Order: sequence, then C-alpha cells, then structure tokens
Amino acid sequence: MIEIWGIVNVTPDSFSDGGAHFGTEEAIAHGRLLAAQGATVLDVGGESTRPGSEPVGAAEEIRRIAGVIEALAADGAVVSVDTYRAETAAAAIAAGARIVNDVAGGLADPDILHVVAGSDAEYAIGHWRGPSADMYAKAQYAHVAREVAAELAERADAARAAGIPAERIILDPGVGFAKAGAQNWELLRDLADVSALGYRVLVGTSRKRFLDDALGEGAERDRKDLATAVTSVLAAQAGAYGVRVHDVAATRDALAVWDAWEGRA
Repeated sequence: MIEIWGIVNVTPDSFSDGGAHFGTEEAIAHGRLLAAQGATVLDVGGESTRPGSEPVGAAEEIRRIAGVIEALAADGAVVSVDTYRAETAAAAIAAGARIVNDVAGGLADPDILHVVAGSDAEYAIGHWRGPSADMYAKAQYAHVAREVAAELAERADAARAAGIPAERIILDPGVGFAKAGAQNWELLRDLADVSALGYRVLVGTSRKRFLDDALGEGAERDRKDLATAVTSVLAAQAGAYGVRVHDVAATRDALAVWDAWEGRA
C-alpha cells in the first residue's frame, strides 16, 4: 500500500476544517487519531495555503506547530512539517520532523534548501508559481503536465545542487496551486510526465475545489472525502508514492479494496 499522509492543520482558517484542531492539544489528539486510522506520515502545518490566505510569519507558525510535532514525533510517528520558511523548517526538524513539505519548492525562501541539506530530513517539493493570495493569476499553461514537470525538474536540480540527495526528494505536482478547474484533471491524467522525472511523487487532492467539477458546486465535505479516496486509488494506479488526505480512514479503505482487487490483500 502506498504512503498515506494525514493532514494536521494547526490553523484557525483552514479551507477544509475551519480551525477544528487549532489548539496544541486538539492538534496532537487529531494527529494521534489519524495515525491510529492508518496514516503513515503526519503532515503538520501552521499556516493556511488556501487561495487568498495571508502569511502569519515564522514566529507564529513555529509557536503553533513546535509542540505538536514534538509530541507526535515522541509517539514514534513520522512527522512532516508543511512550511515554505527556512526558519520554521529548522525549528520543526529540531522538534522531530523527518520531512519538510515545502509547497513553494524553495522559491519562497531559498535558504530552506540548505536547512534540509544540513539535516537528514526528506524534502517534498511542491509546484508553485506564487503566493496563495494571487495564485490563479498564473494558471496559464499550454500543456499543464509537461510544464509542471519541467518546473519541478528545475526545483529538484536546485535541491540537489544545495546538497539534498535524490533519494531524499519527493515531488508534488501541486494540484490546486496555480491551476484552475480542468487543469487539475489534465495534470492528474498526465501524471506520468511528473513520474518520468524519476523521483517519488506525492499527490494531494483532498477536499479541493476542483472536485466540484465532478460532484457539483458546493459538494459537502463527506462527498469530497469519498471523491478524494477515489482519486487516491487512481493516483496509486498512476504510480504515486503517496497521497496527502484529511480523511485517512476513507482513503485507507479505498486503497485496501484496490489491493484486494489486485490480489495483494
């Protein structure tokens, strides 16, 4: 079964859960629940990346997440920090994070590459064309998957030049980031263009707006979680190493059904 990254948002303004796990104790409890449900990585973030969101700064980001990471890492969980800031990444690694999940791939804060290189952490590089506040203004592509793959290749080269070995690099095509509606579906259909770069590929579709194209505008969260479980299986079939989701149990079950279908159960 592929890796299941469970999302732990320690934010008051997440697009997906509305700050339900904003407090430290609430976030720790939620992370433990996701681990019990089958998450193999817990991805802890202290700043929302929803379209139109505003940055909070490193000090506040670290205040929100440091205790959560420390507690979950002490449990033995593999913890990822969802940040694009070098300062936050360094604090998270010190607290026990083993993966840095950078939605900006080093473009927002190039020093993050050196922080990761100086540790033994893995580095997930997200496809990014600018801050959340105006990301859709840059959603212009002739062939979205090829262009995403080319831009990710450049960021992977930068990471390797900074001293991060290829085996510690993960690529995330950035579904929903600087991509509108149908562009996300096209990207997922052509995921092989990203996989062909030779790195592990992480896919995050969970509860994202583009799922409304299939479900209808304003689909309820439960329906989006079901749709996410389906896209998780499709991503696995397309060769993804992992999927990043809010509802771990639904995705775990969907992947288990696929394994049984393929005779791997």
